[in-house]
Amino acid sequence: MRISIFGLGYVGSVSAGCLASDGHTVIGVDPNQTKADLINQGLSPIVEKDIGEMIARQVREGRLSATTSVAKAVQDSDLSLVCVGTPSQLNGNLDLSYVRRVCEEIGDALRDKAGFHVVVARSTMLPGSMRDVVIPTLEGRSGKVAGKGFGVCNNPEFLREGTAVWDYYNPPKTVIGESDPVAGDKLTELYSGMTAPLIRTSIETAEMVKYADNVWHALKVGFANEVGNLCKALQIDSHKVMEIFCQDTKLNLSPYYLKPGFAFGGSCLPKDVRALTYKGKSLDVPLPILNAILPSNQLQVQRGVDMVLSKGRRRVGVLGFSFKAGTDDLRESPVVEVIEMLLGKGVELRIYDKNVNMAALTGANRDYILNHIPHISRIMVGSPAEVMDFAEVIVVGNGAVEFRELVAARQPGQVVVDLVRIVDQKSVEGSYDGICW
Repeated sequence: MRISIFGLGYVGSVSAGCLASDGHTVIGVDPNQTKADLINQGLSPIVEKDIGEMIARQVREGRLSATTSVAKAVQDSDLSLVCVGTPSQLNGNLDLSYVRRVCEEIGDALRDKAGFHVVVARSTMLPGSMRDVVIPTLEGRSGKVAGKGFGVCNNPEFLREGTAVWDYYNPPKTVIGESDPVAGDKLTELYSGMTAPLIRTSIETAEMVKYADNVWHALKVGFANEVGNLCKALQIDSHKVMEIFCQDTKLNLSPYYLKPGFAFGGSCLPKDVRALTYKGKSLDVPLPILNAILPSNQLQVQRGVDMVLSKGRRRVGVLGFSFKAGTDDLRESPVVEVIEMLLGKGVELRIYDKNVNMAALTGANRDYILNHIPHISRIMVGSPAEVMDFAEVIVVGNGAVEFRELVAARQPGQVVVDLVRIVDQKSVEGSYDGICW
């Protein structure tokens, strides 16, 4: 394939060398004449393991060249990768001026080009940037419509400095956000030899994936450092602790706790977060990330309450209020907290959970209900049908499978507030409202 790459910085240079090595004809484009000259001389504009040799070899073999002419690069290629910088502004927002300028120039070139050209953004941009900046700029300058006259994709990169070439050929995933299937098909050809999962999705999802990845990595570093600081104060080997921590790929290094939804609860997580953060205070060890966990969790509880109250209905039914489906444990259940807050607002409630039955409960759970939340027992009903017949708003509080059919069979006018994604759909005004989707 004939490819033009706009921006010969870190991502652009690595992409140019690797794509040319894959047999594609690559034209690098940069307004900086020095960078273009370096490429044409077989020299790398950046310092990165293996890329210098790759660029030298591909220039010698005639598959890689560079220019400052946008028009020539677009005319002589079928697909353009935009790899220009998106630096931070003083307020933390992104500076998209480089992206806008490149899109203006590519748009001008597309006006005079016959055939379907695909523009692919690899630059990291906040969700909405493609729709608000890239596509309107390309359409305005080209006089063509995205998805018809040309294609647009977002293709985030996952390259680490120092191992970028290895990362390019061994990606954890390849993500393509596409304006149309034709554009997505064209870009997919570049990755035909990759063994990693290839995910084709919406443009906005692809934009957000890169931020989810990078912020998660930042959070992991901060988390490990706070654990390390606390370990040092306790004279514990932090590297040994985290080495053992990382050996758990069933829970610790897995997707298990990484599905957006409602607040956590139960007898372990809240108690243990409190204990560890208290220990940090007693040792005068600042733990800003760990100290933010419970306040963040409480905000999710309040979000659930606000979602229910926003429906403007008085009769509310709750399906599932133990802290997790398949258990009868109500200790620190966030759904119980939602119920108590709604009662405080004067809302009429009926609640059901097949695992929470006063006649069957014994020990700690029975004691907890009778002594800590006795008012909850008075609004419990014996069947989900009683909740469905009563409620104007139906709150799904845990993921019991039986609730899926009940939600699907609800009456017209009943609104569902889903805290667990019991059904796989987006929120629909006046009918279904998912807490994070």
